[in-house]
Amino acid sequence: MVPGTYCVNLTSFLRSSTFRIALLYVALFTASVLVLFSFIYWSSVRYMADQSDTAIRAEINTLSERYEHRGLPGLRHLISNRVDRQQPTGTSIYLLTDPLGRVIVGNINRWPKVPVQDGWLNFNLKAGDLDQPSLHPARARQFQLAGGFRLLVGQDIQELNAARLRVISALGWGVALTLVLGLAGGFFISRRMLTRIDIINDTSQRIMAGDLDRRVPVGSRGDEFDQLSNNLNHMLDQIQELLESIRQVSDNIAHDLKTPLSRLRQRLESLGDSDGLKSAQARALEQAIDEADRLLDMFNALLRIARIESESISTNMQPLALSQLATDVVELYEPLAEEKYQKLKLLVDAQSIVQADRDMLFQALANLLDNAVKYTPVGGIIEITISHHRDQPVLSVCDNGPGIAKADQDKVFRRFYRGDASRSSAGNGLGLSLVSAVTRHHGAQVSLAGNDPGLCVKLVFPKTQN
Repeated sequence: MVPGTYCVNLTSFLRSSTFRIALLYVALFTASVLVLFSFIYWSSVRYMADQSDTAIRAEINTLSERYEHRGLPGLRHLISNRVDRQQPTGTSIYLLTDPLGRVIVGNINRWPKVPVQDGWLNFNLKAGDLDQPSLHPARARQFQLAGGFRLLVGQDIQELNAARLRVISALGWGVALTLVLGLAGGFFISRRMLTRIDIINDTSQRIMAGDLDRRVPVGSRGDEFDQLSNNLNHMLDQIQELLESIRQVSDNIAHDLKTPLSRLRQRLESLGDSDGLKSAQARALEQAIDEADRLLDMFNALLRIARIESESISTNMQPLALSQLATDVVELYEPLAEEKYQKLKLLVDAQSIVQADRDMLFQALANLLDNAVKYTPVGGIIEITISHHRDQPVLSVCDNGPGIAKADQDKVFRRFYRGDASRSSAGNGLGLSLVSAVTRHHGAQVSLAGNDPGLCVKLVFPKTQN
């Protein structure tokens, strides 16, 4: 594989509509999962916090009831027992103080100095070993007892925060995994769809390149792509049938009229050889013969174009040096150019060998030079250049004539099309049509460009195979 091919394919894949649709689906699915996981997180954490607060309230109720029934000694005894039972790893917090704020019993040594919010205190609690203490978050609720005594009951919520972080981590990994799997699935599905679309595009390009018998492969699954392929194939069959009918009609007309025109020309020539013709009659005969020649040339061009388009691969394809071909064509047209004091220049920047049918390519280049000589003014310059562009041989014919308007550049390759500037000159509008047919037959491309002033016609051939 060419190193740049993968990058080009990847770039086209990332820009494809199938990949964008897959990304949109993954984004929507990930957003949905994120909303769902957020709800799960909120519900789980809220439930754990509510359970902790409920346990603290229940403990306060139990202690307050003990105080009411057995007084301060009973409450102190109960708190002491509960503190002793949970040593050394308990999470409950107890503190009972007298009206002066002095500690009576508990497992913390002072009342937390934090603001009270709706009876709740949130503070940090020293926990762990004495040598290496750590701060744990704690949540407690205060309760005022009869006689000015205050009771504080709470819990170390370090485990609750750790559980919250574990839930966040699990949900984060879940979202990340969903995103990765979604992207992988979207990439796989998009690639499969794009592969099938590439098959259709490749077939379409081959058909546009002239392989009209090519059809889109149809699978056995019968899905929408197979239905699309079937419909495209049926449409191509009908288009090819219509094109063949039109081509056959035009070819038949050209072929059937060629013989009567040849006979007519022969009779006109025989009349011209007879004695006793007046000068006016002789001129009329010459004009009639010229018109017959023009019609014969037109029909010959039509038949030649039809023959070129009907051949899939020429049997006369051989290695051909473009410089030698251009030299022969230039020698042929030098006398015509000299009559108009024009300069024909042949510039060979690189030796180029192409696989070509010499007769066809000779005719195409001759048509280009004929147009250049015809439309270039007296004393003009015509340059034929042979060069390379991206390892592709390029043959250019440039002149400093009137050129072709941009609006007409895509139309001049049609049969019988003639621009407004060329209607007053001789011709039948088939020269560039034949050039187009020859270039397509050779897998080449023809393009027009301005020469400021004038026109440049470029024939770009496929890369030379080593």
